[in-house]
Amino acid sequence: MQQSHTHHFIPVDILTVSYRVVGKMMVSNTGIIGLLNNPNSSFMEIHDARLARIHMPTKLADHFEVIRLTKTHLLIVSLNRREDIGPQALARAGYATTNQYEALVTMQNYEAEGSLEWQGRFDFRVLMAEGTRDFVPLYNAKVTGVLIPTLKIQSPVMLFNRQQVDLLGLLNQRKDDKE
Repeated sequence: MQQSHTHHFIPVDILTVSYRVVGKMMVSNTGIIGLLNNPNSSFMEIHDARLARIHMPTKLADHFEVIRLTKTHLLIVSLNRREDIGPQALARAGYATTNQYEALVTMQNYEAEGSLEWQGRFDFRVLMAEGTRDFVPLYNAKVTGVLIPTLKIQSPVMLFNRQQVDLLGLLNQRKDDKE
């Protein structure tokens, strides 16, 4: 009989204002979303962390057994698998049926496009200000560096820090004409 492990490592690709960090995070049964949105902890650890400076995102700048980060300075956390996000009830902030909203989210050095899952009609104010979750999932996402367009990451799911968002646009409201 196999033992159930309450904690396990998941691979992550993290963007801060100045660094890209690739490594592993130890999570419990609440997944990455439970860890990131835990109001009782402001910090997190990344194991086997490889660091690259944002202006050279593929060149290794340093490598640590463990690094520690403050959650407030995280911008985007990318995951390899949708299941690593954690329980869907936490990811969706409830059990209701959801709608998909294709969106562009920008923050400091990055533009991210993907699908937001939302119950009912989309409400920007609720997404950005209500509730306790600061990290919001963006599905089938891609992120691009604003000043460094060679920085591109695609992921089945990314979590963006809503406290760091500059703007959000729904793609179905994008105008095609260049006036």
